[in-house]
Amino acid sequence: QCTEGYEYDPIKEVCKDIDECALVSDACKGGMKCINHYGGYLCLPQNAQIFVTNGDESSQRTDPIPQTPLNPLNPTNPQTRTQSNLRGVAAGASQFCVIVYVWADVDECSQGLHTCNADQICYNTRGSYTCQCHPGYQKHGEQCVDRNECMLSHYCMHRCVNTAGSYYCECKDGYQLASNNHSCVDVNECDLTQSCQHQCFNLLGSYICQCDQGYELAPDSVSCVDIDECAFSSYMCQYVCINSPGGYSCICPEGYQLQRTRMCQDINECDTVHECREDEMCWNYYGGHRCYPQNPCQEPYVLTSENRCSCQSAGACRGLPQSIIYKYMSIHSERTVPADIFQIQATNIFSSAHYTFRIKAGNDGGEFFLRLYCGPLSDITSLEGPQELIVDLEMITQHAAMSYRSSSFLRLTIIVGPYAF
Repeated sequence: QCTEGYEYDPIKEVCKDIDECALVSDACKGGMKCINHYGGYLCLPQNAQIFVTNGDESSQRTDPIPQTPLNPLNPTNPQTRTQSNLRGVAAGASQFCVIVYVWADVDECSQGLHTCNADQICYNTRGSYTCQCHPGYQKHGEQCVDRNECMLSHYCMHRCVNTAGSYYCECKDGYQLASNNHSCVDVNECDLTQSCQHQCFNLLGSYICQCDQGYELAPDSVSCVDIDECAFSSYMCQYVCINSPGGYSCICPEGYQLQRTRMCQDINECDTVHECREDEMCWNYYGGHRCYPQNPCQEPYVLTSENRCSCQSAGACRGLPQSIIYKYMSIHSERTVPADIFQIQATNIFSSAHYTFRIKAGNDGGEFFLRLYCGPLSDITSLEGPQELIVDLEMITQHAAMSYRSSSFLRLTIIVGPYAF
């Protein structure tokens, strides 16, 4: 380690003098010139000439100013190290100066001999002093003004805010200052607060909310409101849609059961539980069932086969159809019309016989149409249920060569369900 006024030269491994005149730009005040020497420096008038003396009057004047610094202890050996401070004292004419070496420095800062402003700090130096600004300020002329660190390399990751004598860093929304007070790190809002009503997903600098199935985000992008699926479409359910928090459900009317999620399927009560007697047959229709007698024949008809009633006495059946066949069918309500709903066909007993068909009864409202020479029965009016219609379809058989004419009925019971499914 070197004494004050010297610094260590690692190459030569010696202590070398510090040139304060080159290092401190304003080392001397009042127009004085700075003269460096070992361990210190001098402030002298610009026209001063230097004489070096060791107490012997035969000392010679040095002219011009010596190139090597003066050593106050041994002027003939400039390599000698010293810690002394120098002060010049004028003698004789003003152009000449006799150098007297003394061992005392005047501390202008502690003695109030400086001219630093109130907002400046006085630093004592050997033979003089300097005025410096407080940290965060810089000199502008003789005044100290704030140094805008934000205009320099402030190292703030996002935003720099200048203050009097300092600065601080700010982060964008969704970030916070790291421990070094300069970097910005993401804020995981999902861990800090329950910002989202349902699900929270963190993003860099932000976050998003998502709702559970059956809900959607409210306008505030945080809350979740139920989705009314039933309001989307009337086809969500075949019958009735019931909205519930986060979902919906479909229900079916009596006589139906839910198939999968939205369709309604008819329950065949005849295959499960019904109240028909032993002498009755159970007929299932869309949305319900009915009980009909297993023997529908009335005098003078007798049951000859299933659902067929025949007249055995020609005299008793004069003017009546020779046979009556009972048939049952079910259709939906509000069917698209026109539509063929039943097919009647003659049994070809005689090869040259002629058959005609007509609706004998049960078509007072004109709901049905039957082609004269062929058997499809058409529904030409949209029927609404529940209702039961009984239609007598007559088939007339004529044979001109044999002078034969007969009539038979097909008594068709049509049950219209209460719904369109």
